[in-house]
Amino acid sequence: MKESSHIIDSSNISFGTSGARGLVTDFTPEVCAAFAIAFANVIREQDVLTTMALAIDNRPSSYQMAQAISAGLAQINIETKFYGVIPTPALAYYAMQQNIPCIMVTGSHIPFDRNGLKFYKAQGEISKADEAAILTAQAKVSPITSLPDLTVLPAAKDAYILRNTEAFSSDSLKGKRIGIYEHSSAGRDIYNLILEALGAEVISLGRSDEFVPIDTEAVSEEDKEKARAWVKEYKLDALFSTDGDGDRPLLSDEFGEWLRGDILGLLCSKILGIEALSTPVSCNTAIEKSNLFKHIERTKIGSPYVISGFDSLLRTFNSVAGFEANGGYLLASKIKLNGKTIQPLPTRDAILPAITLLSQLNQQALSEQVKLLPQRYTASDRIKDFARDKSLSLIANINKEPEAWLLKLDLPFKLAKVNDTDGFRMTFTDGEVVHLRPSGNAPELRCYAESNSQIKAEQLVKATLSAIQNL
Repeated sequence: MKESSHIIDSSNISFGTSGARGLVTDFTPEVCAAFAIAFANVIREQDVLTTMALAIDNRPSSYQMAQAISAGLAQINIETKFYGVIPTPALAYYAMQQNIPCIMVTGSHIPFDRNGLKFYKAQGEISKADEAAILTAQAKVSPITSLPDLTVLPAAKDAYILRNTEAFSSDSLKGKRIGIYEHSSAGRDIYNLILEALGAEVISLGRSDEFVPIDTEAVSEEDKEKARAWVKEYKLDALFSTDGDGDRPLLSDEFGEWLRGDILGLLCSKILGIEALSTPVSCNTAIEKSNLFKHIERTKIGSPYVISGFDSLLRTFNSVAGFEANGGYLLASKIKLNGKTIQPLPTRDAILPAITLLSQLNQQALSEQVKLLPQRYTASDRIKDFARDKSLSLIANINKEPEAWLLKLDLPFKLAKVNDTDGFRMTFTDGEVVHLRPSGNAPELRCYAESNSQIKAEQLVKATLSAIQNL
């Protein structure tokens, strides 16, 4: 019998911006059990715990990891309720309604040779302090000698569908053709049911039996071309997709152009009448320029930081939400819409912001909704296989001598201000922005840019990353 902290410390698995991530080969049954038992140990210090909810994404490794988690929890007499392949927000929402904690087995958007675990208390997503407590817990873990078969329960799927349909009329999308780029998304068997319940004609596209790592912050050129071609071929009013676990949305307009995640979040918040927002420093400054909100709290990147911003806002404002540059939408308070109440879900969600915008299609096309916002454009991309310590060293050096590094990176701008809340964000005198930070989930260096034109924003990202690679 070993201690969970020793097993985890030896595993090469670490917490990133959202959840524990690592190579599939490092998520052994013993490691999965150790994380689950350590999490349960943290919960039991605060509350009675007899049941844990569990679900997975479509990665080849996810089911066996769930089996190991269930086997580990059985060692400490905790019953596992397994809800199969569903989106992370579907599991989190149902668990919150049932007042029980849950674990989602998913690596989100990262490649299939990696995977991860996301943890939720009965009140919602865990904090950074909870992550530290899981890593240091000294819970006993016995060897995993067999893996149990898990029976899929439908209740979480059904509750998620109801949450996302009851506040919208059944003819909200009547006469509209909506495509769903299904690939390997955990929600691909749910989204069509939601959209059809709202009256849409749904066209299923691009389903894959192999895992497809979609990153909504760095959409590939191939997926951009697919969207344009599908919208044209099938005469779509919009195209919807998500990342692997369904907590980050992709929504294209009637021309097949993907909306940036922060623009999607901004428009959703506008329609829902949100008073105060918590959103990372990487999100578009059109949020402030829109003058739609009474208060905007800027945070580090990652849903735990967005959530931590909710505490003070909820004491002052009636309607509070947050979103990230990846489009994941977090609803912190109850919202009244069409005379119905939408319950809070303070973790990233992909479907609510999408259907909120789609519900306006009979009044205004998506491209027209976007045009009403201040015209600020963002772009992002990353250098893969770029070690985190290498990223941190680079950013520290730029922070010491930003003007000198502007010359090295061939960025012909004058610096107006810098922000080191998360990584290093440079705002120039003409309003252009370049922001560098290491990914919290993978060995990648991310670059964000903002400009008054989409082409310029994309050029800034490309030029910056190219210069870094050359250096």
